[in-house]
Amino acid sequence: MQSILDFVHALRDPRALVAWGGYVGLTIIIFAETGLLVGFFLPGDSLLVTAGILSAGGVIPLKLLLLPVMLCAIVGDQIGYWNGRSAGAALYRREDSFFFRRSHLERAHDFYEKYGGRAVILARFVPIIRTFCPPVAGAARMPYGRYLAFDIFGGVFWVGTMILGSYFLGHLMPKIAGRIHYVIAVVILLSIMPAIISILRARRQLNVINANRAASLPSAEKE
Repeated sequence: MQSILDFVHALRDPRALVAWGGYVGLTIIIFAETGLLVGFFLPGDSLLVTAGILSAGGVIPLKLLLLPVMLCAIVGDQIGYWNGRSAGAALYRREDSFFFRRSHLERAHDFYEKYGGRAVILARFVPIIRTFCPPVAGAARMPYGRYLAFDIFGGVFWVGTMILGSYFLGHLMPKIAGRIHYVIAVVILLSIMPAIISILRARRQLNVINANRAASLPSAEKE
């Protein structure tokens, strides 16, 4: 019970979480976030960036991070894909629960519809979407060979970008480890920017539609 409480407490602090679980805990969390629908709340981006910076400081060897984390990210997505493929339309009829939100699934579906195969790669960099995109791709029966190719590239690119980028940042700025929360804040902001831009565009399009509709109304109806 104490270990569970320590884990829940550490979720609020990526640095403490990496220190608590080490690279084994990190790989398990990345696997859960990408492969299990209940893992959407896990801070994957923040953990990878934190791990990269700590690795630069000699806390975790880089060789113990890259390949295992990449492998877990890819394998996790495969499980998500096949879960979606076996569940199919029933996945969208699933009731909301403490660990599942149908609204998240619908957001991932819209994301997949918009970007097609590229969504498998792009979703890696968007929180929540990266958890729900694999089952959406499976439910949509995206050809597995095509999905696998996109997913391997996306997993390697995501993990490599996050860990190596923060690793080199840690070398260039050794004191950055003491300000890691600022780095994480920037990463989170960048990761949610696509969603913010999408919302703003949707609102602008809605305003344009409403304005055109109002302009097309006869003057009598306007009055």
